[in-house]
Amino acid sequence: MIGAGAVGTAYAYSMAQHALADEFIIINHTKKKAVGNALDLEDAVAAFETPVHMVPGDYADCAEADLVVITAGVPQKPGETRLQLVNKNLAVIKDITKNVVESGFQGIFLVAGNPVDILTNAVREFSGFPANRVLSSGTSLDSYRLRIALAKLFNVSSRSIEAYVMAEHGDSEFAAFSTATIGGKPLLEFAKDRGYTLDELKEIEDNVRHKAYSIIEGKGATYYGVASALVRITEAILRNTNAVMPIGAYMTGEYGQHGVYLGTPAIINANGIARIIEMPLNEDEQAAMANSAKTLQDIQDNARKEGFLP
Repeated sequence: MIGAGAVGTAYAYSMAQHALADEFIIINHTKKKAVGNALDLEDAVAAFETPVHMVPGDYADCAEADLVVITAGVPQKPGETRLQLVNKNLAVIKDITKNVVESGFQGIFLVAGNPVDILTNAVREFSGFPANRVLSSGTSLDSYRLRIALAKLFNVSSRSIEAYVMAEHGDSEFAAFSTATIGGKPLLEFAKDRGYTLDELKEIEDNVRHKAYSIIEGKGATYYGVASALVRITEAILRNTNAVMPIGAYMTGEYGQHGVYLGTPAIINANGIARIIEMPLNEDEQAAMANSAKTLQDIQDNARKEGFLP
């Protein structure tokens, strides 16, 4: 793991509980913080009785790693959008990627820093790795936020809800209500039978879209949710589970888009992204996907003009 900030530390703590790896190496630009976190986390490992070796390290340790998770970056401030972080964090991600690749690393990159869609494409470009081995948390957290909101509304378990937030992890994301189900029944029918309108569902979608801002305003940062999402993706990779989950994937024609990372369901295993599952979106959702892709492409084009991308 690279980056021992709030998200990185929460991810490391959750990994200590789940025992998904034999060794968990913490790399941070301030080595002292990595050492402190490793010492603290090894106590958690002892309490949980999980066989995980928590250690501080440096980039040379990436050479034999199966997975590098990047949580480093300048955090989002109250009132600041994820996309406003782009130039600050592209410089950070370029340096990190260069150091990891120079170690001889041949594993999978999992990116969680914001703006995550832009940074993940930067890792792909700077590393030269194939797109299936560079993925992000994408809209995984947003999808879980949507499911818990729908679970509260309909008084059902979130485990019984299959619903995805798609496209950018940010302000242009959208909920794919047309494909969502509860207990196998189409969500739109389930809602209609209970007297809920599409406008009311759209209000939930908007609350999900802006939930991070509420959390940041209240406590300064979001980290438990995204850390848990990262653990689920990590499990799919390290245990080769072929799990279907929402992640950030590079588009090569899916949904009619190219050259950007977008949130979509995909099959995840030891090879990274085994296959993107292209959802059958309705006309409005397809337009929202195209709009989100254009937003991200415009940001990438500007970053390239300013020399932050190759």
